[in-house]
Amino acid sequence: MKFQLRLKELRLAKGVSQKELGKIIGATYSAISYWENGTNEPKMSYIVALCKYFEVSADFLLGLTD
Repeated sequence: MKFQLRLKELRLAKGVSQKELGKIIGATYSAISYWENGTNEPKMSYIVALCKYFEVSADFLLGLTD
């Protein structure tokens, strides 16, 4: 549950849309939407791309640390 909330918070704080974020990391905007809604989970390669883009650790993004 924390992953989807963190992803949305990070995206909104950066001021990018789901579509823009998808283009940046090579995913579709619908994939971003599914991740934020908890419908689906990203592959490891997307988690790495998200961490690099938002400059956070995977532990933070996945809700393992604060």
